[in-house]
This record gives sequence, C-alpha cells and structure tokens, in this order.
Amino acid sequence: MEQPWTHTTVLLNEAVEALFPDTAPAAGTYVDATFGRGGHSRAILQRLGPTGRLIAFDKDAEAVAEAARIEDARFSIRHQGFRHLEELPPASVSGLLMDLGVSSPQIDNPARGFSFRSDGPLDMRMDTTRGETAADFLARADERHIAEVIRDYGEERFAVAIAKALVTLRESGTPVRTTRELSAVVARAVRTREAGQDPATRTFQALRIFVNAELEELEQVLTSALGLLETGGRLAVISFHSLEDRIVKTFIARESKAEIDRRAPFAPPSRALRLHALGRVKPGAAEVAANGRARSAILRVAERLA
Repeated sequence: MEQPWTHTTVLLNEAVEALFPDTAPAAGTYVDATFGRGGHSRAILQRLGPTGRLIAFDKDAEAVAEAARIEDARFSIRHQGFRHLEELPPASVSGLLMDLGVSSPQIDNPARGFSFRSDGPLDMRMDTTRGETAADFLARADERHIAEVIRDYGEERFAVAIAKALVTLRESGTPVRTTRELSAVVARAVRTREAGQDPATRTFQALRIFVNAELEELEQVLTSALGLLETGGRLAVISFHSLEDRIVKTFIARESKAEIDRRAPFAPPSRALRLHALGRVKPGAAEVAANGRARSAILRVAERLA
C-alpha cells in the first residue's frame, strides 16, 4: 500500500545545478548525503554519464526502501547517517549534496513523532532501528539537561519553564509519551507566542536535533567533506534553520580564507585556502508559494581548491 504522505524536494534545480558547472554528462562520483525521498538523487542521475556514479546515504529505513525503487546500476544507497562519509576514499568525490531538512513523510506520519499537528508516539528518531527516543530522553534526563537542550537547540526563551513543567509531570507519575502531550505542556509553559508560530515549534526542533545528534554530525561531515572532494569538486548544503546555517556558513568562510601568522605577516600562509565560496541561494517566491516548507531554506555552495 502506498503511503499517503508525499514530499516536494526543496531547491531541486538550484542544488543540482550547483553540483554541475558544465552541461555535459558528468563522470566521477557524486554523493547525496541525505537521500530523503530521492528527489535530488534522481535529478543527479539525469546529469551523469555512463561512467558516473551516485552514492546516497540515509538513516531512515523508509528512505532506504524508497531508494530500492531506483533501478540504475550507477546508483547505490547506504543505510547510514552521513557521518559515515569519512569511510569513502580521499579525493574521490566530484560533488557532495546535503539536504538537512526533515522530509515531509517524516513530518506528516504521526507514528514518527516529529510533528505536534497530530498525535503520535514521541519518537523523533531518523533511524527507528536504534537510539533513544525523545520520550525516553525526557523520562530520564534531569531538569537542567532538558532545559539546556531546549534552549541550545531550539533557541527557546522559556526553556527552563518548559523543563520544570515536564519534570513535574514526570514526578507525578504521568511523563509525556506522545506529541500531543508534549505540545500541551509547552503551550502552558510558554507565556508569549510568536506570530504565526505554534509555541511548541522550538521545543520539537530542539528535541529532534538532540535525539539525532544533527549538529554534531554536521560539523563532523563538513570536515570530512574537505578530504573527500577532488580538486574542483562542489559542496552544496541546504539548511532550514539558523543553527544549521550558522555552522555551514562559518565552515565555508573559515576554509575560504588563508591563515596568516600575524607575527610573520610576510611569510607564506600557515594554511592555504581549501574552498572557494560560490554564494548562497534562497527559494524564489513561486517555490515558497507552492511549498511553504521551503520558506526558511538556504543553499550554500563552495568549490574545493587544489
């Protein structure tokens, strides 16, 4: 039976164009580090020549099942998070794409626990075969740790009040186990609401990022990407919130500057430029109108120097 949830790939053409500066069919190895539902991967395959190759990664077993529908000898999928990119040979990749967003089927399926819009178990794991669920974390963590997660990963002003309310409920014998229960706790604890945003938005974001170690993996894989990309290879990263984009922006800026020893300003740089920043792209008005989830997306692109 087909799932009722569909996914619209964000910045599809822009991201794929960023990977391929030439119009000729490409050789070499390309990587889609976050397969999702395969929109970018299918478009990349259309740009590859007969000797090209595409390797995709995804933690989500449902994404891997979707990838099995692609019948193309040039394509392979790994049921792994993108931190495993470091296992690829050095200087072997011509283009690396990372779409950091949660796919619509993950958000819309109540059983995954990513959304407060419908009730379901408070899971939030990208890979449901391993790791701790959000409910399990809230059932064992102390108030200070919960507050730190919600504040640091959700940028939530009322993190302490939310954490206190969650622990009080737990100590009363009724810990939160579902998305609707968590949403209700947050709604009572958040004293002022941002226009057009559910009060639970930041808390759900924070728990999802923490449960999946998203920011730590992102920092790790960006460092790995430098070693993987061949000279002239392209890095394209789509982020959806400020914490992710800040990491990507800082990384590209740092690697696009030579490191000079100020004590010897005329000496050769102690570290040469390794990336050339090619700019950022945001969705156009037409895409945002057709897909509201594209609104916050930012694509940043860089090229590997020799």
